[in-house]
Amino acid sequence: MALHFVRVDTPVHALEIWMACSGGFSFVISNESRTGPGLHGKPGLVASWRPVQANKSAIKLGGSPFHTFAEAAKACEALLEALEQMNALHPPEIAAPPQ
Repeated sequence: MALHFVRVDTPVHALEIWMACSGGFSFVISNESRTGPGLHGKPGLVASWRPVQANKSAIKLGGSPFHTFAEAAKACEALLEALEQMNALHPPEIAAPPQ
């Protein structure tokens, strides 16, 4: 299933951030540069992910920063597929209700 990235509306016009969620995971692509307004880092499109339900920091995808949005989105989709396969092989344990 392809991720559908939507640009995040931010109060700072210079920020370029896109987000998509699927299968309990959140993916973000941000455009970074060394100078100017916006997010600072190595120039390019940085992709990251995290589980939606867990209160954890995002994890940057290997290969970031990417040169194009399509490359970043493809990396997110590949990771989502791998995460879904892992969940299918090792589903999370469901706690039994208290008696």
